[in-house]
Amino acid sequence: MSSETGFDPALYERFPTTGERPAGEFDELNRIWAAPTGIAKLTAVNNNYVGVWYIATAFLFFVLAGVLALVMRAQLALPLQGILPQETYNQFFTMHGTIMMFLFAVPIMEALGVLLLPQMLAARDLPFPRLSAYAFWAYFVGGLCFFASIFFGLAPNGGWFMYPPLTSTTYSPGINADFWLLGIGFIEISAIAGAIEIIVGVLRTRAPGMSLREMPIFAWGMLVFAGMIVIAFPSVILATLLLELERALNWPFFDPTRGGDPVLWQHLFWFFGHPEVYIIFLPASALVSMMIPALARTRLVGHNLIVLAFLATGFISFGVWAHHMFATGMPALSVGFFAAASMAVSVPAGIQVFSWIATFASGKPVFNTPTLFVLGGLVTFVIGGLTGVMVALVPFDWQVHDTHFIVAHLHYVLIGGAVFPLFAVFYYWMGMTSRRPLSERTGKWVFWLMFVGMQVIFLPMHLTGLMGMPRRVYTYLPGRDWEITNMISTIGAFIFAAGVLLFLIELARNFRFTVEDDAGNVYGGGTLEWLPTGLYSTRSIPVVNSRYPLWDDPGICKDVEEGRYFLPNAPTGHRETIITSPVRAEPEYVQIMPGPSAWPLLAAVFTAGFFVILTIQAYGVALFSGVLAVLCVLRWLWDTDRPIAVEQADVGAGIMLPTYVTGPRTHGWWAMIVLLVVIGMIFLMAVFSYFYLYGIHPQFWMVEAQGWWLFPIVGLYALAALLAWLGRRLLAREDVSEWTPSGLLLWGMVAAGAAFILDLWSWRATGLTGDASGQGAIIHALFTLQGCLVFILALMAVYLAARTGRALIIKPCNNTFDLITLFTWYLAGQGAASALLTRLVPGGF
Repeated sequence: MSSETGFDPALYERFPTTGERPAGEFDELNRIWAAPTGIAKLTAVNNNYVGVWYIATAFLFFVLAGVLALVMRAQLALPLQGILPQETYNQFFTMHGTIMMFLFAVPIMEALGVLLLPQMLAARDLPFPRLSAYAFWAYFVGGLCFFASIFFGLAPNGGWFMYPPLTSTTYSPGINADFWLLGIGFIEISAIAGAIEIIVGVLRTRAPGMSLREMPIFAWGMLVFAGMIVIAFPSVILATLLLELERALNWPFFDPTRGGDPVLWQHLFWFFGHPEVYIIFLPASALVSMMIPALARTRLVGHNLIVLAFLATGFISFGVWAHHMFATGMPALSVGFFAAASMAVSVPAGIQVFSWIATFASGKPVFNTPTLFVLGGLVTFVIGGLTGVMVALVPFDWQVHDTHFIVAHLHYVLIGGAVFPLFAVFYYWMGMTSRRPLSERTGKWVFWLMFVGMQVIFLPMHLTGLMGMPRRVYTYLPGRDWEITNMISTIGAFIFAAGVLLFLIELARNFRFTVEDDAGNVYGGGTLEWLPTGLYSTRSIPVVNSRYPLWDDPGICKDVEEGRYFLPNAPTGHRETIITSPVRAEPEYVQIMPGPSAWPLLAAVFTAGFFVILTIQAYGVALFSGVLAVLCVLRWLWDTDRPIAVEQADVGAGIMLPTYVTGPRTHGWWAMIVLLVVIGMIFLMAVFSYFYLYGIHPQFWMVEAQGWWLFPIVGLYALAALLAWLGRRLLAREDVSEWTPSGLLLWGMVAAGAAFILDLWSWRATGLTGDASGQGAIIHALFTLQGCLVFILALMAVYLAARTGRALIIKPCNNTFDLITLFTWYLAGQGAASALLTRLVPGGF
């Protein structure tokens, strides 16, 4: 890598150590990175603004879901209460779980990543700030529209897990279930956009010298977190798509009378649903590991072991999903495997817990508010982990499955593992974004009210469950000895709510958002987020060779503020950050970053509008909103991928870095690879569904397409990939015009589209329709997935032709061309694999 950039690590020593930087450089940075004012501030893409908005929105959903929980607890305080009718209670229950899991827990972790990662990595921002803004606004608008459904009696009522056949049109004929399916599917897309930003940001925007060994442990946690999202969330996206297709088009994916199976939903949902618990826990655990050294006044014990525990948790958690399905009658071998995995996943968590205990024991902890929340979360999480090991034992799980014991276990894990650490985060890092820190005295009241309330709510609920009270019931008969424990739990809920209310009052009193004149490093942290910051995150990008730079180099803050490191000014006159190598963090090139724009905001609004309007079945208006969303995205992208006049930028110490590169070194290439992994996971889960339905109901697989169609179909897909490759090769030649490689790529796109049409037509010629059987449904679902890719490829073709016509496809290499080529290759591979699968399994030639 060093030979490619000419970068020599020894040049680190050439940074000036004395003298002030010219004042004009500081003013220039402020001008370039300034956020808009007034209503135009909504178009800001700075991580400072977007991160705070993101966190505030997620916390709003936490409060709204909590209000729903209070009403449900009041309903269950005594037998035969009439506070909520059955249907309304079902809506409250579904919305509470859905909001907490989908609109609070995962988004607030992504929000903290957007806010904290650039500062911890000493980057000017994450590599795709407009993507972060789009992800936030899509989440904000879509989430509020989803919550508003409860005021119109249209909220989903099938539980936050939406099991069919309860959610089929037979038992849920209204559009309530559609709000969940379309709304959550869209919100998951927003989460995946954030995950792509985090993965590329952590791997490619670290400060020079910050190798993987020196990377902050929060960055490790977020990297595993985002990787798990990329692997797990496609499963629930596919599940929601299949159920919505069944409801809208009568394709029987989950109807056992026509070759479907409702247990397929459980496999798809819990392949996402159980790793999601660890998706929530890992960033919170990483934040705890960041806070404890400052709170205990010593370095973290077992840093490397915790990183390995993160990786092990991410891996093992994907072998745990079916422990939610022990009562479905799985084979004994499967039950044994998932029970073992469910117990094994507690080992990495135990490593982290013992590491934290050892750090506190070896240091000199101060029992301030963040410390109390960390310790309270630790105690609560351990209790939840112990009951988790209990329910991993199959005979015990059969006894407590779908009782309030499981409710108690779930909340102990999530509140102890995520909510209490988040409140510690609010107190610990508030000084980074507020002019005033939060009150320690009030904070301790908040903690004790929440901690005591938590135990009073859920500790008795274990007993309620063991006494036989089922989950998801809106009332119960007297005389079952459930009255006392339910009343205690309800009292605890209001104690907990009092703590949250006091915290909201404290925020109103002391939180004053700022990006420059902040309260500072109140608790004495040693990592880079406590460097002097502004709208540009850090005045200059330091050289990092330690896990605790502020402790090991007391002068680093002054040196950074005086611009004595990388990018002390704006050498290109644009927003910039340094892209570094993924392992050793050696500088590779200067990324030119986009500034404020209304297009991500408008694209998010119209995208949310498309899904919401589609739910109420106003198809013409929904299509119009979708077209506007696509146009906004294309307009947003049009300004990107333009080389600037400055081809080499002086980033400091005489080091010159290019401002435009292509190929696997670019952050855009990495983002496309991650996106293709997401798409590939959706396809793999569809392939799993294909084999599952065939294995369950082979008698419904009666139709076979003629095998010889494979030759022209696969041949056309191969031609598409070949033409794209030839176009990429010709782009590097100076003796051909830009239209020649673009023309080859466009013809390759036509070949891919023709292969898809031929594949679909050959199956339709057999008379097989989507509503005929499980076979027809899953085959048409595969065509639906491929058709979406073909549609995107068609948009790319128009975009490529327009940019070629405006001479924006530059030679000898171009990022737009590279990324479209990558997408074409993937589409051709998936299309060929789909054609082979549907013709060779189970029929063959």
